[in-house]
Amino acid sequence: MKLYRKIRLNSIQIIAIGFAGIILLGALLLSLSISSRTGRAIPFIDALFTSTSATCVTGLVVYDTYTQFTLFGQLVILCQIQVGGLGFMTVATLFLMMARRKIGLTERGMLTESVSAFQIGGIVRLVKRVMICAALFEGVGAVLLAIRFCPQMGALTGIYNAIFHSVSAFCNAGFDLMGRFAPYTSLIPYQSDILVNLTMMSLIVIGGLGFVVWDDIWEHKLSYARYRLHTKIVLLATLILIVGGAVLFYVMEKDNTLADLSPTGQIMTSLFQSVTPRTAGFSTADTGALTEGGIALTMLLMMIGASPGSTGGGIKTTTVMAILLATISYIRNTDDINIFHRRLDTGALKRAYGSATIYIVLAVTGVFLLITTQGLHVKNAAFEVISAISTVGLSMGTTHELSVVSRVLILLLMYCGRVGSLTLAMAIMARIRKKTNLQNPEEKIIIG
Repeated sequence: MKLYRKIRLNSIQIIAIGFAGIILLGALLLSLSISSRTGRAIPFIDALFTSTSATCVTGLVVYDTYTQFTLFGQLVILCQIQVGGLGFMTVATLFLMMARRKIGLTERGMLTESVSAFQIGGIVRLVKRVMICAALFEGVGAVLLAIRFCPQMGALTGIYNAIFHSVSAFCNAGFDLMGRFAPYTSLIPYQSDILVNLTMMSLIVIGGLGFVVWDDIWEHKLSYARYRLHTKIVLLATLILIVGGAVLFYVMEKDNTLADLSPTGQIMTSLFQSVTPRTAGFSTADTGALTEGGIALTMLLMMIGASPGSTGGGIKTTTVMAILLATISYIRNTDDINIFHRRLDTGALKRAYGSATIYIVLAVTGVFLLITTQGLHVKNAAFEVISAISTVGLSMGTTHELSVVSRVLILLLMYCGRVGSLTLAMAIMARIRKKTNLQNPEEKIIIG
C-alpha cells in the first residue's frame, strides 16, 4: 500500500505519460519493415521522430509521408493524428462508453484536464459532443475534398486522400500525401484552388477554436451575447489574427512568392498562410522562399498558436490576449483588467504569464542548443524550434537534414508543446510542491 501511494500519479502526470506511451507504440509500428515502401525498416530514431510529430499533431517530418510509408504506415500515422488531436483520454472515454463502462470521478478529472474544461460537472456530455462534432466536421471536410481529389486520383484513392487530409487538417497536424506530385510539396499544387483552400482553412480554424468553444456555441447557437467570456475572446483573437495576418502576408509577399499568382491565388495563399501557422503546418507557398518579413510574420503567428483545449499548440490566443490586456491596464494605470464588461481574475493572469515565460525559456534554450549541435543559422534554428514547440510543422527545409542529437531535441520540444509546457512543468513539480499556510513578509522591488 505504501508503494502504491508513492507511485500514485495525478491527472496531469497520467496525461503526460499517456502521450509518451502512444508515441512509443507508434514508433515501434513505424519502425517495422511493413511500414516502409522500401521493405527495409527505417532507423528507430526516425520512427520515433515521425511518431512524436504525428501524436503531437505537429507535421515536421524527416521523410515524405507518401513516398516513404506504405498504406499500413500511413494508417498508423493517421490513427496517431486522430488520437493526438482529440487527446488520448477523450478517445479512451469513447471506448469506455462503447463498452458501457462506468466513468468514475478519477476519469472525469483527467478528462477535465485533458480538454481544458472549466469544471468536472458535465464533462462526459462535453466529450460526447466533441466526438460528434469531430466526426461531423471531418466527414463534411472529407466529402468536400473528395469532390476535387476523386476526379484527379480515382475514386478509392481520392476518398482515402480526402479522409486523410480532412483528419490531418482538423487535428492541425500538417501531414499530407501530396508527395505523389513531388516530395515535400504540401498543398502548393492547390494554392489557387478555392474548394481545397476554403475546406482546409475551415477545418484548421474550427479545430483550433477549442472544445469548450464548440460546447458554448452548441449550447447558445448564434446568440453571441450569451457566450462565455472565454469564447468571446477566442473568436475575437481568431478573427484579428486571420484577417490581420492575411493582409500583412500579402504586403510582405506581393512582389515575391505571390508575384506570379492570379488575384484569386494571391487571396487564397495570403489567407492560407495566415491560418496555417496557427498551428496546422500545411503550406501553399514555399516557406524557404519567403521574405524576411514573411518569415518573421510566420514565426509570430506560430508563437501565438491556437486556443486552449483545441487540437493546436502555441502560447495560445487567450494567453496572449490576457497579457496584452494586462499591459494596457498597467499603461492606463487601472486596477482591473476588463474586456466585454467582465473582469479577468488574477489567477488567469498568473497562469498566462507563467505559460508564456516557460514557452520563451524552452524556445530560447532550444534555439541555442540547435545552433551549437547543428550549426544552423539563427533564423533557421529559431524557425525550426518555434515550429516544433508550437506543434506547427512548417519548416525551411532543414528538418530532414538534422543530426540524431538535433532530432531528439526537436521531438522533445514537440512533446512539450503538445502536452503543454506549463502542464508539463506542473507534472514535474507536483511531487516536490509543499503545501503551507505560512507566508513570508512582503517587500517591494523595482520593476521596469
